[in-house]
Amino acid sequence: MQVRGLLLLLVLILLAATAEAGKNKKEKAKKDGSECEDWRWGPCVPNSKDCGVGYREGTCKDESKKLKCKIPCNWKKKFGADCKYKFESWGGCSAQTGVKTRSGILKKALYNAQCEEIVYVTKPCSSKIKSKSKGES
Repeated sequence: MQVRGLLLLLVLILLAATAEAGKNKKEKAKKDGSECEDWRWGPCVPNSKDCGVGYREGTCKDESKKLKCKIPCNWKKKFGADCKYKFESWGGCSAQTGVKTRSGILKKALYNAQCEEIVYVTKPCSSKIKSKSKGES
């Protein structure tokens, strides 16, 4: 009978500790968070050069915040790091221009970024002629 009493006491202590931890999390979120729900975020501005770690500023009514962000150094700067696109395969090489083209459709705009729905990218055609790999005859 004493074992049951000890188990019951242990369960009550764990429940009380869990409830107290939940209160602390809610209080912390209120303290750090904001009542405002309509945040407007600016672009990610790198600390140095044109890529790497930086900050983005946000405003909502009279409040403002800064969030850490990062622009990958191999990113297509033309589109911005907050616009994510799904690209189709590269098209054929144009003999007149010497470039090939593909389009991308907007998949996601982060932080309410202003993104174009469809973008087009080009790259020079390869001057190399692909040869067969060594294993083939």
